[in-house]
Amino acid sequence: MLSQKFLSVKDVADLLKVGEAAVRSWIKHGDLRAVDVGREWRIAPRDLESFLQRHANRPPDDTNRREGEPDGGGTPFRLSAEISPKQQE
Repeated sequence: MLSQKFLSVKDVADLLKVGEAAVRSWIKHGDLRAVDVGREWRIAPRDLESFLQRHANRPPDDTNRREGEPDGGGTPFRLSAEISPKQQE
């Protein structure tokens, strides 16, 4: 049995508030790693987290921030906290 739960294209689109076509485009162009399962794509949560980190506008530790600039909260995005149990199935 798999210990890892996968996300569908729709799950990823819903989490990121983008269209399914955008997610499929990222997969097609190799930006987002996915597994082809029959006629569907499945994305591992760690691969989505990696995609988001690569497309962030600054590093999560924010070491390059200048004094006086807002820190934007300073908390890196953690996908695992955002997935409901239903989405993991």
